[in-house]
Amino acid sequence: MAITISANDPALAVAPRPPRLTSPQVWGIVMLAPYLLVFLAFVVYPVGYGLWLARHPASYVALYNDPIFARAAINTLIFLVIGINVKMVIALFLSGFFVQQRSWIRWLSVIFILPWAVPSIPTILSVRFMLNPEWGVINQLIFQFTGDDGPNWLNDPAVALSMAIGVHIWKSLPFWTLILMTGRLAISHDLFEAADVDGATWWQKFRYITWPSMQTLYVTCTLLSMIWTLGDFNSVYLLTGGGPADLTHVLSTLGIRYLRLDQLSLAMASIVCALPLVLPLVYFMMKRLSR
Repeated sequence: MAITISANDPALAVAPRPPRLTSPQVWGIVMLAPYLLVFLAFVVYPVGYGLWLARHPASYVALYNDPIFARAAINTLIFLVIGINVKMVIALFLSGFFVQQRSWIRWLSVIFILPWAVPSIPTILSVRFMLNPEWGVINQLIFQFTGDDGPNWLNDPAVALSMAIGVHIWKSLPFWTLILMTGRLAISHDLFEAADVDGATWWQKFRYITWPSMQTLYVTCTLLSMIWTLGDFNSVYLLTGGGPADLTHVLSTLGIRYLRLDQLSLAMASIVCALPLVLPLVYFMMKRLSR
């Protein structure tokens, strides 16, 4: 029995393919295109160009032989170890103070948050003017009360770096205090009431209730603060300018020094040298957030 198949059989007709992109998808691409172009122009291109400039091994040899780079690397480690730990410990205990439900504490918290809310340039420059050895308000007060001239605060490298660390702590402390306050508010109040019934002291409540509940948040904030502090340019550059004698530079400000000396390859190489510090922190940060 012979079976004939007609080419015009509707059962064998191939259904037309749907368009690859629907109209909403096309409009979505059109709306995202400007943002993609901005990202390519202001993020991908500068980073790629900087890495291309820092590709020569001779730049790293010259950077290694520059004593200012070694001093900047040491200053960066000091800045991170002292600045971050002191800042986070103070923020942890201040969060317990500002979380209290009292009206005068609420008004005080508004004043406390002002250094973080105000832009960096006027606040840090005001501190620099206050530390001026000739007409700064601090030395004027010292002269009024003691009759002696005050010290030149920014002329000694150790004192100048300490002042920069202090400015960094003062500027960013309110932000981390607010973050840790949210962690304290998330702790059930019933735990503290039960501890009060058992006669627990303030330290015991902090050790066995507050700290275990906030430990993960505290470590995460510390890692994030380290990443941001590595890129903190304002605290050092606006206060000391890297001086005296380029002895208070950190890695985030060292590149500006090389740019002012018209050494672009060294500027990019100094930034690349910070990647071994940044990338592990980013890795551990993302690993903790993924949990």
